[in-house]
Amino acid sequence: MSFHDASVSAFLQILNSLSDILTKTEAHCAAKNIQPDVLFDARLYPDMLPLSKQIQLACDFSAKACARLAHVDVPSTPDTEKTFGELRQRLASTIDYLKKFTPAQFEGGDSKEVTFPIGPDKTLTLKGQEFLNRFAFANFYFHAATANGILRHNGVEIGKRDFLGVA
Repeated sequence: MSFHDASVSAFLQILNSLSDILTKTEAHCAAKNIQPDVLFDARLYPDMLPLSKQIQLACDFSAKACARLAHVDVPSTPDTEKTFGELRQRLASTIDYLKKFTPAQFEGGDSKEVTFPIGPDKTLTLKGQEFLNRFAFANFYFHAATANGILRHNGVEIGKRDFLGVA
C-alpha cells in the first residue's frame, strides 16, 4: 500500500461519511421539527467545541496533513459556515482538494520531515509516518468522532456503520 493510499483514502472515507451524516441530520431536524441551529451549535460538554467547529477541524486536519506530507503550501480556510449545507460544501471542497493529490507527491513522504504548529508559538518536527499516525490521524479522528457523538447524543439515528460510511 502506498503512503498516499494509507493517508488520503482514510481521510476521504470519513469525510464522505460526515457529509452523509449531515444529510441525515437535516432530515432528522425536518422530521422532528428541530431548528437546525440547535444541532449545528450542539456540544457534548460546555467547554467543548460545537458540531460546526468539529466538522471544520476534521476538514482542516485532513487537508493540512496531506499538504504537509506532499510538501506543498498548506491551505487556509476561514470558518464561515452557518448552515448544514455550507458545512457539506466545505466537506465537498476538502474532498475535491484531497483527490487532487497523486501517489507521486507522497513518495518518500513517510520518511521526510514534517514541521507543523502545536500551539500559537511552538512547532514540532516529525518524520512523515510518525506525523500521520501520532498527530494528523489522531486529531482528524478525534474531531470526526466527536461530531458523530454530538449528533448521536442529540438523537440523530446514526451509528458506527454511518460513521464508517458503510450504512
